[in-house]
Amino acid sequence: MRGTLIARSCLPARMADGTGSAPASGTGATGIDKLCIDTIRTLSMDAVQKANSGHPGTPMALAPVAYELWQNVLRYDPKDPQWPGRDRFVLSIGHASMLLYSLIYLTGVVSAGENHQTPGEPALSLDDLKQFRQISSRTPGHPEYRHTSGVETTTGPLGQGCGNSVGMAMAERYLASRYNKPGFPLFDYHVYVLCGDGDMMEGVSSEAASVAGHLKLGNLTWIYDSNHITIEGSTDLAFSENVHKRFESYGWGVLEVADANDTAAFLKAIDEAKADTSKPTMIIVHSVIGYGAPKKAGTHSAHGEALGDEEVKGAKRAYGWPEDKTFYVPDGVMQHFAEGIGARGAKLSAEWKEMLAKYRTQYPDLARELDELEAHELPPGWDADIPTFPADAKGDASRNTSGKVLNAIATHVPYLIGGAADLAPSTKTNLTFQGAGSFEADNYGGRNLHFGIREHAMGSIANGMALAGLRTYVSGFLIFMDYMKAPIRLSSIMELPVQYIFTHDSIGVGEDGPTHQPIEQLAQLRGTPGLITMRPGDANEVAEAWRVLLPLKDRPSALILSRQNLPTLDREKFASAKGVAKGGYVLADAPAPKVILIATGSELQLAVQAWEKLSAEGIAARVVSLPSWELFEEQDQAYRDSVLPPDNWNRVTIEMSATLGWDRYAGPTGTIIGIRTFGASAPLAALLDKFGFTVDKVVEAARKQAAKAG
Repeated sequence: MRGTLIARSCLPARMADGTGSAPASGTGATGIDKLCIDTIRTLSMDAVQKANSGHPGTPMALAPVAYELWQNVLRYDPKDPQWPGRDRFVLSIGHASMLLYSLIYLTGVVSAGENHQTPGEPALSLDDLKQFRQISSRTPGHPEYRHTSGVETTTGPLGQGCGNSVGMAMAERYLASRYNKPGFPLFDYHVYVLCGDGDMMEGVSSEAASVAGHLKLGNLTWIYDSNHITIEGSTDLAFSENVHKRFESYGWGVLEVADANDTAAFLKAIDEAKADTSKPTMIIVHSVIGYGAPKKAGTHSAHGEALGDEEVKGAKRAYGWPEDKTFYVPDGVMQHFAEGIGARGAKLSAEWKEMLAKYRTQYPDLARELDELEAHELPPGWDADIPTFPADAKGDASRNTSGKVLNAIATHVPYLIGGAADLAPSTKTNLTFQGAGSFEADNYGGRNLHFGIREHAMGSIANGMALAGLRTYVSGFLIFMDYMKAPIRLSSIMELPVQYIFTHDSIGVGEDGPTHQPIEQLAQLRGTPGLITMRPGDANEVAEAWRVLLPLKDRPSALILSRQNLPTLDREKFASAKGVAKGGYVLADAPAPKVILIATGSELQLAVQAWEKLSAEGIAARVVSLPSWELFEEQDQAYRDSVLPPDNWNRVTIEMSATLGWDRYAGPTGTIIGIRTFGASAPLAALLDKFGFTVDKVVEAARKQAAKAG
């Protein structure tokens, strides 16, 4: 049975005003260990002070915890920071970035090629620490994945790192289930997270913790820095719950360390956490923010601003540090790290690589899969079974055709894994082939993920799994994209190929009404830099969308699908759906068109029907399918001009969504048929009539545009 570890005698004294005193003597680390800890503290203080911006207090408080974790616990090789068998360290409290940057520098982490660095050179230099928060530096205000080697995920918005860590832990469990063989424990890494009071308040952490407890992720440990301080002041202002009991109710083991400086108690807690593989563990570490600062320790002034020169000097005096030296690294500190984490990590990674070499001879097919996974490649023939859909006037909902395509692909891509926020039967994202199974505590090899009604955690977990190399997809109704905007944005910042699948994409939802009918969501997605948004218009465009989106290596995508049936176009009469690869293409045409109809998704059928009616009237028209603005804008000017001639601005755009952004394609004189209000609760036919999405309305607008051409 698990209990708590309390070292009350090691608690630092408190002043009468409630602030923390100077360090108590005779407690915590001594000798070279204390020297290393204080080096982390002073580097962090100095960098924040030089930048006159940042968060010094948490690195000062947590330096003992971070030091012990890196120096004595982590299975991590600084000379090979992308070694697949490494433990993961996530700094969810990203504002404490100097804590991580100091560790990266002191442990000698080398670059894996991030940020245009030469692989193998030091990831950070002392000069990089001096450039903290400056333009183009390798030490931005919050850690950024792909920007600084040694950073496992981009953290800034509180709680996201917590969610990512659950995805990393789930990925380890899946990879171990598929690839580990007797004598070959390729995947047995542990995920450690430093989190704080802000993480505990953000809802995404609660969602993610609930998932982790349900799945019994014994390879996950969160280290909660309970310092009771936020930007506004004491957490007493807004936060009084019992986190210990809350996490026990999630199914976590919970331990407590009474003083962050008590390194022996912390290591004992870590040992106990790792020994219990039946559940995730929360270690609550009590600390004094700004530890050692004579006036600001234990106050919100140590949280979000530089301490000031005199306070920095006072803290250094408390540590027994030369107070007039800045960015000072005493002799022996880096050598000590090299003899600790450096030597241990090199040995562990070498043993792992030797094991992998033997694995290749016994399990060559699985080893080849791992090579593809690490290279973010798809296996040969992954798209061989993508269906082609025959013309069908009745058609099918694009969510249904997407489900068929997904299953045809997933049988060939064993590291494609995903699910929904309790909506898989509606989003059609269940993998139904034999052996797919559900990922659960008793079956970590299942391919179907069940997130429950937790969209925010779903997105952040998907990012964590992608960071571990898996190809992940997650799904929900488009309206609930609002609940996962933060992780979608972070997918794009981190350049992760997570595939977001959103169905029920318009007022076509019908009777559910305006709370469930997306209006502004497409504009939000299209406004996210780096994200590919794709809204296909029939079954074959859906198939081509998957063919285009799944191979992406360094950007996420959003596939937008309908609930209602869409006619499957006759591709002998209309252009091939392969034009989807360019984001937009001419679907139907006429010599010297007088008007151009542009549409996406379910509205493509309106454009086609209007084109047929206009053609019968002798009005030359062109139909352009524009499922992805982003891909279209990436084409060269000549191609874009061939689809949308710059000398023809007699245009009509059609999309059941907000009109924001459509002016770039309609031009100053074109007609934009969109929605400028929220929706309404009614059957689909009534809604289409109310909001003007009828063939007659489109034809009327097209006639007026064509008349301007003479």
